[in-house]
Amino acid sequence: MKARLPVTSAILTNRFERRAFVLGAMQGGVGLLLATRLGYLAVAQNEKYQAASESNRVNLTLIPPRRGWVIDRFGKALAANRADFRVDLIPDRIEDPDKTMQTLAGLLDLPPDRVRDIRDKLDKARGFQPVEVASSLDWDKFAAVSVRLPELPGVIPQRGYSRFYPTGAAVGHLVGYVGAASAEDYEKERNPLLITPGFKIGKDGLEKHFETRLRGVPGARRVEATASGRIVRDLGTREDVPGKPIQLTINAGLQDYAARRIGLESGSVVVMDCETGDILAMASMPSFDPNSFSDGIGRVEWKMLSEDDHVPLRNKILRGLYPPGSTVKPMVALSFLEAGLDPNATVQCNGGLRVGNRVFHCWQRRGHGTVDMAKGIYQSCDVYFYHFAQQIGMDKIAAMARRLGLGQEFPMPYPGQSYGTVPDPAWKMRKYKKEWALYDTVNATIGQGYMLVNPLQQAVMASRIASGREVMPRLLLDRNAPPVKPMGFSQQHLDYIHAAMSEVVNGRGTAGRARIPVDNVLLAGKTGTAQVVGLNIANGKSGAWKYRDHGHFICFAPFDKPKFACAVVIEHGGGSSAAYPIARDVMTYIFAPDKAMAVLEEFEKQWGGNVQQRMSARYDVYAAKYGGTAAKPAPDDEDLTERVEEGRKPDQDPASVQTDAAAPAPEPEAPPQVQVPTPAPSPTPAGGQ
Repeated sequence: MKARLPVTSAILTNRFERRAFVLGAMQGGVGLLLATRLGYLAVAQNEKYQAASESNRVNLTLIPPRRGWVIDRFGKALAANRADFRVDLIPDRIEDPDKTMQTLAGLLDLPPDRVRDIRDKLDKARGFQPVEVASSLDWDKFAAVSVRLPELPGVIPQRGYSRFYPTGAAVGHLVGYVGAASAEDYEKERNPLLITPGFKIGKDGLEKHFETRLRGVPGARRVEATASGRIVRDLGTREDVPGKPIQLTINAGLQDYAARRIGLESGSVVVMDCETGDILAMASMPSFDPNSFSDGIGRVEWKMLSEDDHVPLRNKILRGLYPPGSTVKPMVALSFLEAGLDPNATVQCNGGLRVGNRVFHCWQRRGHGTVDMAKGIYQSCDVYFYHFAQQIGMDKIAAMARRLGLGQEFPMPYPGQSYGTVPDPAWKMRKYKKEWALYDTVNATIGQGYMLVNPLQQAVMASRIASGREVMPRLLLDRNAPPVKPMGFSQQHLDYIHAAMSEVVNGRGTAGRARIPVDNVLLAGKTGTAQVVGLNIANGKSGAWKYRDHGHFICFAPFDKPKFACAVVIEHGGGSSAAYPIARDVMTYIFAPDKAMAVLEEFEKQWGGNVQQRMSARYDVYAAKYGGTAAKPAPDDEDLTERVEEGRKPDQDPASVQTDAAAPAPEPEAPPQVQVPTPAPSPTPAGGQ
């Protein structure tokens, strides 16, 4: 066994010095690394961390821009902005959703159905998507939320501007609405503005089509804040740049009047300047209130709209398709004249006409006696058109229909149109692989069978017949637009058609109650009643609403110097008598607004108030019945547009094509047997331009 050497002080000193050296070297290395890292951070990364530090101290908040206004031809607002106090929620910042909602419900007096709507939206929202709690708040409620912010993380009260539609539902289909940007919208643009609380984009109609123009440029606010978020001072604000306005050809007063005058019916009114093509009114009713859609529609209101058999979500002007009935007879007569038929040629109407092995009846089963072209129009004699349409042929009639705008899709700033059907032999062969038959011509010549049109096409047809010009419907105002070119019709032919259409209203025709109560202004028009189902199911006048005939009326005024044209369609109104009183009052508004308003006010007393009042009363009924228990939640902003679009899809073909050519009666009247007087020059319209 080897003996151990004694441990001396020298050995201990040596060991200590070695260990001290190693430890010191390690400490020196660590110190060098720390110094190097600190130097790197202080010098090379100085700019990055200075910016981060500044970001912690300074908060930058985007200020949503004010949207450009939508104004009418006189500068009156159809869609504007108003100062607004609002409260939003940021889902991923909320710590206790139940407690937060309970507190907000108490502070803002939120009804149970509204609380349920907000909870539904919170469940569906992405973390970054703001959810609107309330808007248009008064100062007291806004302040009550603001002072409780420390205990309400995720709650964002703010002052700004919100979209406002002064006439509400009257412009729902015309202007559209705005809503919060969806996740898909954000993925497309990656624009932080889209997730800024209070910012909304166009979701439908003109608001969507002109989004880029209307949006504007956001402003920004820089504030110095503590680590807890308390604002120390305001460092500066960059004002937003409002979006550019768009000016429409619409006459706001006429638009509102037309929407209100439709009343309790389901229908549409289009008024055009037949010299320029400017659309002065384009009302589809019932409609939705774009203010509600923009604020975030609730489950009760959604239930009210989605269960309405009058389909308030459908733009009936562009998406509604209807057999035009006898409103096509002036067009058919013009095709006869252009084909060389003598307007004095007559046919004997005994109440029907045999075509092949079938008898096709006239609406007047007693017959009209001897009928020439003018009488065929003003008495709406079906037999006259049955007889001469077989001589002229469907190809020439269909060509004239297309020339006057039927079956045409117009360049309008909306996502789609349903342009209907102008049938002819080639069309039937393509679609059904069947030969054209004489009864097809008989049906088409009185606006039944396969023929389908939308109300805008009928207004264009009336405008082109009135002016003889190839007017195209125009919604954006252009005071320097070039004159509309003539269509090449014989003025003698047009004058003949005009005189016959004047007789419809002012003489021996079927719409004597359509006369407008304005001195020296005569209205020319044409009634139309379109069958929906066969007479074996219903008589078209009474019974179930969905089985009643559609009512049509096209017109223009003054008849001797046409300036304004109008088309009215009333769904299931029971016939033309539901349509032409509306057209009469709407056209009266152009020349004498006070007289027209007096008539409307009397009607609204019977109807239970104006559009907004009736919608509010109906909502109250639904809220009382369903309250917070409405079964289905309202669609969120992301799929509301899809639901609206789905609700607008029309039937591309009639449910059952009427082939018996038994045109319903056009509500004939028996005014005195007088000739139409030659009118004096008409006055300058009070509200038309």
